[in-house]
Amino acid sequence: QVQLVESGGRLVQAGGSLRLSCVVSGRTDSSYAMGWFRQAPGKEREFVVAISWSGTRTYYADSVKGRFTISRDNAKNTVYLQMNSLTPEDTAVYYCAAARTYIQNWYSARSNDYGYWGQGTQVTVSS
Repeated sequence: QVQLVESGGRLVQAGGSLRLSCVVSGRTDSSYAMGWFRQAPGKEREFVVAISWSGTRTYYADSVKGRFTISRDNAKNTVYLQMNSLTPEDTAVYYCAAARTYIQNWYSARSNDYGYWGQGTQVTVSS
């Protein structure tokens, strides 16, 4: 089994920055591509960003490109999401997700490809 725990969400003013963390525990001997998704009130869960197991490939949703940066430290089993220039439209619960893979450079923007999910962390951006 794999457990994911997100942290770092809080209330922040528009234009501010936050860094979310996602710690992976359990079967960390396997390789996982990681992703961040978010869900705003009354909306469907949407893709934010993904990173391959190797960390060399990333893919961003257009809405966050240039503002958010994903990174990972496999030695610490941790994935980070640096979020800059936040706007009220970024308000959502942010979920970390893991997809087991044997391909080091593989990643996915599809939520169905991810078999493990965290409980989410709330990010609220005030105007």
